[in-house]
Amino acid sequence: MKLWKTWLAAGMLGAAMLTSAGANAADQLFVYVSPDAIGVNAFLQMGKAGIEAAGKQYGADVKTYESKTAADRLENVNAAVNEGANVVVLLGFEFNDIVKQIAPTAPDTQFLIVDQCVDDRPDNVHCAVFREHEASYLMGVAAGMLTKSKKVGVVGALDIPFLHRYTDGYAQGVKSVNPDATVDVRWVGGENPFADPVRAKEQAVAMHSAGSDLIFTATAGGDFGVFEAAKEGNFQVFSVDVNHCPELPGKMVDITMKRVDTAMVQAIGKILEGEKKTTASLGLKEGGMGAMALDEAALADSKCVVADHPEVVEKMRSVAASIIDGSLKLEDPMFAK
Repeated sequence: MKLWKTWLAAGMLGAAMLTSAGANAADQLFVYVSPDAIGVNAFLQMGKAGIEAAGKQYGADVKTYESKTAADRLENVNAAVNEGANVVVLLGFEFNDIVKQIAPTAPDTQFLIVDQCVDDRPDNVHCAVFREHEASYLMGVAAGMLTKSKKVGVVGALDIPFLHRYTDGYAQGVKSVNPDATVDVRWVGGENPFADPVRAKEQAVAMHSAGSDLIFTATAGGDFGVFEAAKEGNFQVFSVDVNHCPELPGKMVDITMKRVDTAMVQAIGKILEGEKKTTASLGLKEGGMGAMALDEAALADSKCVVADHPEVVEKMRSVAASIIDGSLKLEDPMFAK
């Protein structure tokens, strides 16, 4: 089976697996708690879509509690428990301390942290994480092949180990095909690094002025600032999570597609089967991560620039196949020494 068909089949797994568990979810309540206001943040929107997909798959009622301030996070998790939620889904590292505090006091509630995990967790805390560096590496391969200046950039939200899966993975992919290229890495930082399009735009403008002709943005809500910079500065970008190519025709090369819905459905299915302290790690092989270049059916109509470069698509698919079959082993930058 061809790689991209394998990826699509894996991505659909969450919608088809564990159907027998759905019968056990009658009269249950699943609650998704966002770490911040959802707004235009595609990643947080996927959390809402994911909990709705899980509810439909397993026959449970669903609710979304949107946290608009840091204080809301603790209040919303407590509210979900008090309302009798069977499964509470928390998206992001912002909930690590909160779940450690609340989970031991609510043994009948199952907690699923998506995109993060915590150490020394009780049996009712489960994790679904992604190998983002695999897809970021593919973005780097494309950037390394397409750059004309031999200078490319990446803007991250905050300089923490987790986000090096994007910045370092991208840089490694660039160097794999273009060892002479330089990679400019910059961070948004500030008081609200995951929702600051102004600061994200400033970083993109600065690195473009320094010579980067292709810029990867992994700044959550700040990505739209980078998109604006790309339109004004006439350079091309890569982004994350969902297909933004129609929003930026001629400027968006490709996307690291993250299937939060797949992760939620798979993990909740295991929880309903009674597994304790489950941990799911999803990358290219499992369909948790991907790229538009890998999706044969959708690429032509995706409006992504990479569709106009068949040699780049072919290379990305070849590299992805090597990652999936294990012949290319990538070090996880989050745990790199």
